[in-house]
Amino acid sequence: MRIIGNLLWLVLSGIEMAIAYLFAALLAVVLLVTMPLAVPAVRLAGFALWPFGRVVVRRAGAGAGSAVGNVVWFVVAGWWLALLHLFFGLLLAITIIGIPFTVVHVKLAGLALRPYGKDVVEARFAHQHDVVVEPPARPGTAG
Repeated sequence: MRIIGNLLWLVLSGIEMAIAYLFAALLAVVLLVTMPLAVPAVRLAGFALWPFGRVVVRRAGAGAGSAVGNVVWFVVAGWWLALLHLFFGLLLAITIIGIPFTVVHVKLAGLALRPYGKDVVEARFAHQHDVVVEPPARPGTAG
């Protein structure tokens, strides 16, 4: 089922979105100062090309550098990529078969706004990236 969803996605809007992300990567490289923005753009191009079966997880240890990267990304490419996702989402919402793809476009629009501090992993490996915070041991109990 995942392969069918990815193939339909590819035909309906995946290729266009991947090209848009690759254009954002090219723009980042041409501007020189924003060259580090090309890395998430290429990573997101692959995710926009084949999204089903993969999930986005928060990267442990992402700090102030990710916040600065997200601000610069938003100014250079994030806002128009998010708008493009919303455009395709609205276009696909017209049809019954396109509604699940609309949901994916809305999720990707959020990711397009703030890609730093997040990783794209296969869904079967997502549990390895979850940060589990154990509560402190109560006094008088064994560890």
